[in-house]
Amino acid sequence: MTTISPSILNCDIADLRGELAKIKNADYAHVDVMDNHFVPNLTWGLPVVESVVKTGILPVDAHLMIENPDVWAPHYAEVGCASVTFHAEAAAAPLRLAKEIHKLGAKVGLALNPATPFEQFQDVLGYFDMILCMTVEPGFGGQSFISEVLPKIRRARKAISAAGVQVSIQVDGGVSRKTIEQAADAGADVFVAGSAVFGAEDADKEISALRSLAEGHCH
Repeated sequence: MTTISPSILNCDIADLRGELAKIKNADYAHVDVMDNHFVPNLTWGLPVVESVVKTGILPVDAHLMIENPDVWAPHYAEVGCASVTFHAEAAAAPLRLAKEIHKLGAKVGLALNPATPFEQFQDVLGYFDMILCMTVEPGFGGQSFISEVLPKIRRARKAISAAGVQVSIQVDGGVSRKTIEQAADAGADVFVAGSAVFGAEDADKEISALRSLAEGHCH
């Protein structure tokens, strides 16, 4: 099953409701929370994410690129995010945090930067609903897809299948018509596209095009 989760990082923030309406045929709205500490950029925090949830246009897929997710991530579940993803590099106790988010009714994603190996989490896959393999260094939209991450996605998909668990693999960074097939072919099934969707003349059509390209390759 192919899931498209456009990142609102590159949208017109002054018209957030209108921009969300443009992508209403997506599966989720991917909201990037950056704290200017874990990554060198500052975006928005809990109040903005909560207001996106309250529009009711799309379920929210929150991607927390922040320090101290052990403290902050549960709040994103509390305000109604459907899925909360935190970074392996930032969490002190990832398994405890995953349990806490699940208890609050949200799905849990574990994000890995391009250079972070997947293997250290191979034995605890069952704690997570999704593994996010970053295909750019996190922090800014509009970067180029790092194809060196594809072997990691393949290994992750193989390990998930071998473990017999239901875990999605999300890719985020440089996802476009040019790169989505490679990512799907490697085993990804959740795709975050920011500039590709919001830079298109018709966001709705772009989402459909990305979905059909990915569906041709999904495992």
